[in-house]
Amino acid sequence: MIRSLLVANRAEIARRIFRTCRELGIATVAVHSDPDAGAPHVREADAAVRLPGSAPADTYLRADLLVQAALAAGADAVHPGYGFLSENADFARAVIGAGLTWVGPPAGAIEAMASKTRAKDLMRAAGVPLLAPLDPGRATPDDLPLLVKAAAGGGGRGMRVVRDLAALPAELTSARAEALSAFGDAEVFLEPYVEGARHVEVQILADAHGTVWALGTRDCSLQRRHQKVIEEAPAPGLSDGLRDALHEAAAGAARAIGYRGAGTVEFLVGRDGRPYFLEMNTRLQVEHPVTECVYGVDLVALQLRVAEGEPLPAGPPEARGHAVEARLYAEDPARGWRPGTGVMHRLAVAEGPGLRVDSGLADGDEITVHYDPMLAKVIAWAPTRAGAVRRLAHALERARLHGPVTNRDLLVRALRHPEFEDARMDTGFLERHLDQLTATGGHTAPLAALAAALADAARRPTARTGTGTVAGTVAGRLGGWRNVPSQPQLKTYRSEPDGTEHEVRYRLTRDGLIADDHPDTRLVEMGPHQVVLDVDGVRRTFEVAGYGDDVYVDSPLGAHAFTALPRFPDPTARTEPGSLLAPMPGTVARVAEVAVGDRVEAGQPILWLEAMKMEHRVTAPAAGVLSALHATPGRQVEVGAVLAVVAEEAPAPPSPPRTAHSDQQTAPGRSRT
Repeated sequence: MIRSLLVANRAEIARRIFRTCRELGIATVAVHSDPDAGAPHVREADAAVRLPGSAPADTYLRADLLVQAALAAGADAVHPGYGFLSENADFARAVIGAGLTWVGPPAGAIEAMASKTRAKDLMRAAGVPLLAPLDPGRATPDDLPLLVKAAAGGGGRGMRVVRDLAALPAELTSARAEALSAFGDAEVFLEPYVEGARHVEVQILADAHGTVWALGTRDCSLQRRHQKVIEEAPAPGLSDGLRDALHEAAAGAARAIGYRGAGTVEFLVGRDGRPYFLEMNTRLQVEHPVTECVYGVDLVALQLRVAEGEPLPAGPPEARGHAVEARLYAEDPARGWRPGTGVMHRLAVAEGPGLRVDSGLADGDEITVHYDPMLAKVIAWAPTRAGAVRRLAHALERARLHGPVTNRDLLVRALRHPEFEDARMDTGFLERHLDQLTATGGHTAPLAALAAALADAARRPTARTGTGTVAGTVAGRLGGWRNVPSQPQLKTYRSEPDGTEHEVRYRLTRDGLIADDHPDTRLVEMGPHQVVLDVDGVRRTFEVAGYGDDVYVDSPLGAHAFTALPRFPDPTARTEPGSLLAPMPGTVARVAEVAVGDRVEAGQPILWLEAMKMEHRVTAPAAGVLSALHATPGRQVEVGAVLAVVAEEAPAPPSPPRTAHSDQQTAPGRSRT
C-alpha cells in the first residue's frame, strides 16, 4: 500500500495528483524550485522539499535530488506526472533502486519507446501501421513535403516541416541543435509529412496481470507548433472499423513491450482514413481529463492501483457523452505565439455541472520564463459534442483573465468555427485560419475604454450625477489641474496587445453622461468596479479591475485589456531605429553567423531566444547593415533589451536627368513619340 507519495513535478499536474491522493488518504510530498517556493502545489502538499535553483536542469530534471527528496520526506512512492523526467528510464530505475514504488511503466517499456526511431522498429515488427522513414541524402522533390523530427522527447521541439528540398540541410541542422538543447540527444529522422491529417490517439491502461484497456480515442488535431491546444474525446467522425483498428493497434503496442500503467498511443489519420503510428507516450497525458469525463474514471487513482499490484477489472466502463478540453496559455497567437510573462492578477473560470478547471496558478502568481506558459486546462462535458463545445466556449468567454495576454479569444473562435463545429479540422487548422482567429475585435474596445474612464472617475472623491448615482469627483486639484466632471474630461488608454490608442472624451452633467463618440449611450450606474451603460436601448454591465496602470474590462461584449496612458508621454522613451528588442525575458540560445558590418536581408534570422521551453527566432526588421550585436549564447535578457541594431540602407538617390544630345531633346510642353 502506498501511504506517502512524492510528485516529481510542479504546477497543474502536481495539484491534480494531490487531489486524488487526498481522496484516497495518501499523504503528499511536493518538490519546488526557488521560483516555485510559494506556488499552490507547494502550499497544498503535506510536506515540501526545496530543489535549489531556478532552471529545470538544476531542479526538476535532477533525478538524484528528487530521489533524495522522497527519502528525506519519508515518501514510499514517486509519481513523475508529465514532462520533465516522466519518460526517463534511468529515473524510474533510480526510484526503484532506492526501494520506492514507481508509479509508472517498467523502465524497459519506457526505454523501448524513448526513441521514436526504435519505437517505430518495434511497432513495425508488431504489425502496427506506420510511415516509412526517409534517408535525407536520397530525398527527392517527389517526397515533399517532409517532416524532420527529433528522435527523443516531444512537445513539438526539434520538428520542422520542409516544403523546399533546398531548405532541408538547414532545417536538419536547426532541428538537431534544438533537440540537443531540449533533450540532450541530437538524433533526428525524416518521414513524409501527411497534409490534412488528423491527430488521433488511444488511451491505454494495463496491469501486471495481463489486462489491457483501450479507453477510447481522443482527437488532438488543433495544434500550434506541433503542440496540442484543443483536445476532445471521443474522436469524432471515425468509422467503427477505424476505431476498432486503432484500439487493437494500441493494445497490441502495449502488449508488445510488456506495458503497465497509463499510456497513450498516438496516430496520424490521413484524409484517406489510413492510420499511421506516431509514437507512444509512456506517461499520463496533459489531455487525460477528457477521457476521465467520458468514462467516469480517475486515471491517477487507477495508476496508483496498478502500481500497488492490484488487477484491473476485466473491461473498462462504458463511455458516455462527449468532452472537450482547451489549454489556456499566456501567449499571443497573433505575434508568433509569443509567450507572456508577468503577474497573473486574476484567473477565474467558472466551474459547475459539466465544467472542470485544472490549473497550477492562484491569483497573484507570476508567470516566469522558466516553465511552460500554460495557465489552465478548461474541460467541458455534455451528452453531445455540440453541447460540450458550446459549454466550453461560453466558459472561456466569461473567464476573468487579468495579466499577460492569453490565447483565450483564439480558443473561443476556434471552437465556434464552422470547420470545428462540423468536425472537419486537421493538424493545419490553426495555421490555415490564424488571421481570422486572431483578428482584432476593436469595435467594442472604445465602449470598454469609456467604461474604464468612468470607473476611474468613480474612484475619486464623491460627487452626484444627474441620475442621482454617486459618480466621482466634482472638483479635485492635482498639480495645478482642476478635474471637474461637468467640464470635458479626457482619458487615454492603449489596447493590449495591439497598441491601439483610445481617447475618451466625456462630461458628467446634471442631465447625465455626454460622451463625444457615444451619443446614444446613457449612464445607468457608475462605480469604481462596475459601470452600467444603456447602449442604443440595451443595458450592458462592464466589470472594471485596475492594477496600477493596467486596466481590465469584462462584459458580455468581450474582454479588453488597457494601459492607462499619462497625460504627458515621456519623450525619452525611445530606442534607436532598427533596434531588435527582446520580445520576452529569456536566454540567448544561438546567434547566426553574422558580424557587425554585415549586410542582412529583411526577415533574416539574427539570433534565437529560448523561453518557456520554446525557441523564438529574432529576425532583421528590414534590409540593412548590422550596426550592433549585443547578444551572445547563454546571455540572460529582459523584455525590451536591445539585442542588435540593423541600420536600414538609405534608398539610392534618384539619378539626375540625363543630358540628351540636341537631336533627342524635346521642347517644353511637347511629348515625344
